[in-house]
Order: sequence, then C-alpha cells, then structure tokens
Amino acid sequence: MKIPELSEIKALRKKAGLSQSELSRRSGVSQSLIARIESGSIDPGYSKAASLFRALDSLRRKESPVSGIMSHKVYGVSSFETIEKVARKMKKHNVSQMPVFERGIIVGSVSESTILSQIGSGMDVRDLSRRKVSSCIEDPLPTVNPSTPVSTASVLLENSPAVVVLEKGKVKGIVTKADLLKMVHQ
Repeated sequence: MKIPELSEIKALRKKAGLSQSELSRRSGVSQSLIARIESGSIDPGYSKAASLFRALDSLRRKESPVSGIMSHKVYGVSSFETIEKVARKMKKHNVSQMPVFERGIIVGSVSESTILSQIGSGMDVRDLSRRKVSSCIEDPLPTVNPSTPVSTASVLLENSPAVVVLEKGKVKGIVTKADLLKMVHQ
C-alpha cells in the first residue's frame, strides 16, 4: 500500500475542487495549517495529516454526509440560565451537552461532565444550582455543514462531546457519539 506524501495534499485538494477553507471545514484542520503544509513550511503531526487525507479520501468515495445521521432537534440554553434549569433540561431531553446561545449565536457549550466535575471538586450543590451557565461555560462545540462527511465528524468527536451542524449560520442539527454508534447497528 502506497502511503501518500504531504506534497500531494494541494494537488488532491485542487482535484476535488476544494478551497483550503472548505478542506479545513471537512477535516477539522485549520486553514492556516493547511496553507503552511501546502507551502512546505511545516511538517504536521500524524493526526493532522491523517485528518486531511481522510477528508480528501472521503470525497473520492462519496461518503455519507452528517445530514443523514444528525439529530434535527437541538436543545440549547442561554448563558444567563441557572445550572439547575440546565440540569433539568438535560434530564428531560436525555442529552449530556448543550450549545449555549446568546442572541441566536452559539457562544459556548455546557456539559454534564463539567457540572459533575464542579460537584466533584467540592462545590456545594445548592450553590452550584443557583449559578448561571456563564460560570461554567466551555468552548463552543465544533461546527460543520450538512454535507460534511461522517468521518470528519467522527474525528471531531474524538475531542468533543458533540458537533453542531450549521447551514448559512443557522443551526440545523447536532451529531453526538451516540449518533455514530447508531450507524453501527442499523
């Protein structure tokens, strides 16, 4: 089996008709890193190179898009809501993470594991319940477009509990690890 060379990335990307930005969205690798790899000024780590080649390979194989596995109902919260209200929403909707919105824009995320780690660190549960989401907000969940290959979402899910699907700036769905597992036993 021939192992592809980094120098092939630019040619493969152009052959697929992708801009560096589109390859970035599909691979989860920053556009600036792609530019430096293509110019030969940096030697990326294995995981970044593998993500790029997986994204390029999936285009060749016409892999299934995330739109086919995403959950269309996305439950979110405001950064001004209390942790108690968030915990109730998570339980009601059987989710373990939620995007945090302000004026319709995703500004972060909140997860069950972050809330539980606050309790585990000795914080009083009553005090935590009254706190606002803004006190334990995490980075926003990664975003992809509906046509992003499932393998790209899979790579992003290695380091994130979920991936939000956006189309023209509007939330269309969410993909979790559980959604990927559903593919296995369909």
